[in-house]
Amino acid sequence: MLSAVATAAHAPLTLTEREVPEPGPGEVLVRITACGVCYTDLDLIQGHWPIARFPVVPGHEITGEVAATGPGVSFPEVGTAVGAQFLGDSCRTCDYCVRGEQILCPRKRITGIVMDGGYTEYAVLKADFTTPLPDGLDPVAAAPLMCAGLTAFNGLRQGGITATSRVAVIGAGGVGALAVRYAVAMGARVAVIGRSNRAEAAAREMGAELFVATRDSDPAEALRGWDGGADLVLNTSPSTAAAAATLTGLAPDGTLVLCGYDAEPLSLPVGPMVLNRLHVMANPSGSPHDTRDALAFSAAHGILPEFTPVGLRDANAALDAMAEGRAGRRSVITFD
Repeated sequence: MLSAVATAAHAPLTLTEREVPEPGPGEVLVRITACGVCYTDLDLIQGHWPIARFPVVPGHEITGEVAATGPGVSFPEVGTAVGAQFLGDSCRTCDYCVRGEQILCPRKRITGIVMDGGYTEYAVLKADFTTPLPDGLDPVAAAPLMCAGLTAFNGLRQGGITATSRVAVIGAGGVGALAVRYAVAMGARVAVIGRSNRAEAAAREMGAELFVATRDSDPAEALRGWDGGADLVLNTSPSTAAAAATLTGLAPDGTLVLCGYDAEPLSLPVGPMVLNRLHVMANPSGSPHDTRDALAFSAAHGILPEFTPVGLRDANAALDAMAEGRAGRRSVITFD
């Protein structure tokens, strides 16, 4: 089988032929249908994951079909269409795991970072960390839902979204566009914050009622003029400063959620936080039950991302385009 392997940080992926692996106890062999190319994969290549295990096959936005099951596995069955996510394994015994919050497990393992992921024709995955795809969900278009979709959906949910919320989404890229569509489908009023007006037409077409270009106006001031502020601000941009700039645009009891960030420290004014009981949180992608909910909601509301299909041999080019800021729509590696 053909695999793209990260052999070290700051090195291009190496295409290599490997033997199809055998699933062990608690594992399934998945014939990969598609794997999204995520910025986390780029971070791996650029050396931003100190826990990375090299060599490793990147990729955690995986869809495919169960080709074989290991000893002790009765679900999912052979032939089941499944997805696999950023969270690839956990200890299963800590308090977080037993209450279904495996994403918080101190000993969690990350797909495509410390265990082989989906830039390959076949992958061995933990059976209980794969998720059956809802009937009728296009498995290629659904691949980015395994991370971008899950991150957006669960970020909104963890931030406390309700049908009466005013939600501001920073960034309208892969995660941000899905967050806007999810928030609209949940009944919220939505604003989008971008650096320029370039994405305004697309944001309004997705259902945003307000667009704020930070190049021309202060985002916090603009949000305060939006019926008193946002109840929830979801940062999907790779900028900690962009998130911080919106804090005083929150309504009292509002929440700032960081799904996107960079290496800069988060610096916030304490006074407004105390006086208005503001909340700030960060949210990783999610646990298996969150993935099921995100996929079910996406299927029910017809929410799928825009994407560009590429071949496995084009993975390096797709990553280079992301690094140079010219990626456009999310790339999805497809396998015939």
